[in-house]
Formats: sequence, C-alpha cells, structure tokens
Amino acid sequence: MLPVSIVFAILILDQLSKAFISGILQLNQTLPLINGICALTLVHNRGAAFGLLKNQLYLFIITSVAAIVLIYFGLKKNRHNKYYVVALSLILAGALGNLIDRLRLGYVIDFLNFYIWPVFNLADSAITIGAILLGWALLRQK
Repeated sequence: MLPVSIVFAILILDQLSKAFISGILQLNQTLPLINGICALTLVHNRGAAFGLLKNQLYLFIITSVAAIVLIYFGLKKNRHNKYYVVALSLILAGALGNLIDRLRLGYVIDFLNFYIWPVFNLADSAITIGAILLGWALLRQK
C-alpha cells in the first residue's frame, strides 16, 4: 500500500502545482519569491533534464514507459525493502508526472527556479530524491 500512497500523493501534488503555476504565470514569466535565490518561472521543457535532446517527444515517451515498467517490476521484487520501495515509488511518481505532461501537452511544465540550476518541477524533485535514496540503499547492502 505504501508505494501506491507515495505515487498517488506525489502525482497529485505535481499535477496540481503545474496547473496552478500555468494558471498564474505566462510562458517564461518569472515571479520572484526570495530575491536572488529562487522564483517561480513557467517553462515548457521539450527536452530531457536541463533541456537536452529537445523535441524528441516519442523517444521520451518510450523511455518513460520502459522505465515505469522496470520500476514496477523492481517494486514487486523488492517489496520487503522499505528503502527500495520508497526510492522506486518516488522515481515512479516523477516519471509518471512528467509522462502525463508529455502525453497531454507535448512538453513538461517546469517552474521551480533557483537561478543556479535549470528550472524544474516536483516530479523532477521526486526522481532526484528517489535516485539519491536508491543509491544510498544500494551502498548499504552487503
């Protein structure tokens, strides 16, 4: 039940935050939050992380679906390891959130802007946190 709860919660937060930001900002508009540190900036990302491989929509869709299938089987195989379950659930939620954008819109909505890093979203954050947790879990193994 834990994986479903994590995936559902992250997915809902991701999609609601993207809808909210899209409703209050115009494309490429920035709303400063903490001067010089962070802002909300609406970006339509047609590439992968950091905007790499722009306009490769079908490649990203196929890659996302393959990753989702692999994560699903990873969850089934490691369902008794709580670190794996949480890590893979976060990665799955993020992959699904960005896949929904790509299927629905043809791009991913990004909006979290910390100036020293490319603009990202909650799904990207879930993937990153999940990957770090997964790496930590792998290092803890004998």
